[in-house]
Amino acid sequence: MRALLTAALAFGLLATHASAGDLTKGRTDLPELFLGAEDNDYAVPVKDIEMEAGKSYRLRITAKGQKEYKFFASEFFRGVWMNQIVINHLEVHMAGPPHHLEFDDQGTIAVEFVTVRAGEFPWSVQGLESRGMTGRFIVK
Repeated sequence: MRALLTAALAFGLLATHASAGDLTKGRTDLPELFLGAEDNDYAVPVKDIEMEAGKSYRLRITAKGQKEYKFFASEFFRGVWMNQIVINHLEVHMAGPPHHLEFDDQGTIAVEFVTVRAGEFPWSVQGLESRGMTGRFIVK
């Protein structure tokens, strides 16, 4: 009986994973989220990004300023199925959400995911919130 239950659970997990994998093929690129600019370390041209629940997306977050940026979106990261994080064509695959994304230098991190939960989820750059480095992910 235990072996049958284990097999059923494994099959269910594999089926769920396969379904999520199929969702990632129709991925939509979101507007790029820039942190800082050449002439303003605290510039954030796009603060709010809207999505639909149950769809696949790629979000590129690019640090252009000269500061160290610690990007936090904990509630949002917990409300999505994370496919992968890509940095310089190197992929990170996880079984859970990242704590935060850190930019020590200029560069881009691409986050690929499927939205699961609807709601408004804040994001911020730790220590630079008072400089306007905050925004929202809005999932409808």
